[in-house]
Amino acid sequence: MTTNDLAPIIEVKNVVKSYGGVRALDDVSMTLRPGNVHCLAGENGCGKSTLIKIISGVEQPDSGEIFIQGKLQGRLTPLGAILAGIQVIYQDFSLFPNLTVAENITITSQVANRASFFSPKKSKIDAQKIVKELGLNLDMDAKVESLSVSSKQLTAICRALVNDAKVIVMDEPTTALTHTEVGYLFDVVKRLRERGVALVFVSHKLEEALQVSQDVTILRNGQHIISGLAKDFDRESLTMHITGRQVNESREITAPIMTVQPLLKVLNLTLGGAFEDVSFTVHRGEILGITGLLGSGRTEIAEALFGVSPARSGTIEVDGRPVSIRSIQDSQKVGIGYLPEDRLTQGLFQDKSVGDNLIAASLDNHRNKWGFLISNSVARTIQEMFTRLRIKAPSSLVPVRSLSGGNAQRVVLGKLLANHPRVLILNGPTVGVDVGSKEQILSLLRDEANNGMGIIVISDDSPELVAVCNRVLIVRQGKIVDELSGSNVSVSRIQDLTTA
Repeated sequence: MTTNDLAPIIEVKNVVKSYGGVRALDDVSMTLRPGNVHCLAGENGCGKSTLIKIISGVEQPDSGEIFIQGKLQGRLTPLGAILAGIQVIYQDFSLFPNLTVAENITITSQVANRASFFSPKKSKIDAQKIVKELGLNLDMDAKVESLSVSSKQLTAICRALVNDAKVIVMDEPTTALTHTEVGYLFDVVKRLRERGVALVFVSHKLEEALQVSQDVTILRNGQHIISGLAKDFDRESLTMHITGRQVNESREITAPIMTVQPLLKVLNLTLGGAFEDVSFTVHRGEILGITGLLGSGRTEIAEALFGVSPARSGTIEVDGRPVSIRSIQDSQKVGIGYLPEDRLTQGLFQDKSVGDNLIAASLDNHRNKWGFLISNSVARTIQEMFTRLRIKAPSSLVPVRSLSGGNAQRVVLGKLLANHPRVLILNGPTVGVDVGSKEQILSLLRDEANNGMGIIVISDDSPELVAVCNRVLIVRQGKIVDELSGSNVSVSRIQDLTTA
């Protein structure tokens, strides 16, 4: 008997859910079986989050049926879902940073069981039992705020199992993990399957989803497009079902404009404890990739070039002229733009409109000689960026927090491009966006490079680097240890050098 012969843990049948007349889910069905990983895929805004909320009791369907272990559910509540063994691990893990690992693992089970008193001793014993069973190495007494991303994720998984989870939903579980950490997570997933846990794996990283999953369900525009066995899909067919069209993910680069003076020249840049003797060049029309494990110094290099954390020594030249970058204002004056790693808190004003965000970095370009904003000029720039970046929103007046991840990323890019930077640094430009949005963003970068912009892409997404970068620098322990160019820019080569 295979896992596909086992009775389902959850059956979702013909679910419909609307918000203000807009159908988020339209006749959607999905079946979860014990010991199987079910890939739930689709573009941002396709209805994945709504389906997860319905399964976990956060939202109620307008119609349709939900069966848990063969029993038809009435009004499923979050507490009812937890007691039924359904756990959701969101991207932020929803952990308490000031509590220990043991306390985080056991606190929700004690709340669900309406415990009158919290026992640290019992908490540690219960947590250690789960950690040992999964063969993990977690310090029970460590504060969660001190943990790596991968350890936080494992803590969240252990918390789910203490609650006797029968179904675990993992929302973008590998977004912030290195290649090595992803392998470790998949080992843990294998152990969960052996326990008979059903898992829902929500991810835009399609190769990983196919690698770990046994079943697939694809949504598009709130509709159930297809379900089937993972072995019957490949990346190309998944992409076609997700987007409804052919998506070009091949390597496309153009030769940079090689002049005597590069557009950007960095020489022996050093910041103690972060990076040391970093040197490289970026020519007009070139896309340079920088990659390395988390903590390698890759982000710190970008922040030094943008003036967030200025380097202590070394030189930076723009168009052959030495420049001093001690602040963000200094970098902007010489034409350097930066898309930060955390776009939601560092790149966007969540409560402001899409239009306000698009124009935020370039307001001084739209003032008259008396310092007043020229409203027609502002409106033209907003409309140009809104159209050019194909932002999916009713209008530029809606709050940016209402957008999907891919559209929010487009707004951040639009804000930067509206200021016409000469050098654009992008830290994780497609993190958390779907395959269609990723294609559009990478195509936009190619267009900007063709127009003479110098671009630096910092990413641990090897296929992304291969698709757009002329060269790729490997950073390890704060130093550039290798450079790939031409045919050497390949996924296997990048991963081998990154984890060496």
